[in-house]
Order: sequence, then C-alpha cells, then structure tokens
Amino acid sequence: MGSFSIWHWLIVLLIIVLVFGTKKLKNIGSDLGGAVKGFKDGIKDGAAPETPVPPSQVSTTAQPGPTDKTTIDVEAKNKS
Repeated sequence: MGSFSIWHWLIVLLIIVLVFGTKKLKNIGSDLGGAVKGFKDGIKDGAAPETPVPPSQVSTTAQPGPTDKTTIDVEAKNKS
C-alpha cells in the first residue's frame, strides 16, 4: 500500500480532534508532560550514588548464636 501522505495524517488528526475535543487533548498532553517530568526527576534522584557506611559504624542488633530453638548442637549432645 505504501506510506501515508501528509493528507492522510491531517485527516486522522482532524478526526481525533473531533472525537476527543481540544480541551481533553490539552489535559492529556499536560498530564503526559507532568508524568515524563516526574519520571526524569525520579531517575535523577535514583542515580545519585549513596555513600557507603564503613563497617566500624554498622550497628548489629542480632545476638550471636543460633536463633532457632529447634537446632541441636551435635557436640553438646555427644558430651552429655
């Protein structure tokens, strides 16, 4: 069939404007622009590298040893 000419695209654009109206198309365009701007800001904020915390400053709240009460120590069982 070939590619569409400029007249085909103008007719399609005219039909879209008639169906949706200029006010609704303007609202859709502004919403889309705001979404793209928010996406770019989010990417920009997420791309900033975080400063790693040195291991000496990391606090551990977990206590040493097994936390599972059903675990049996094999060496302790053999000694008793």
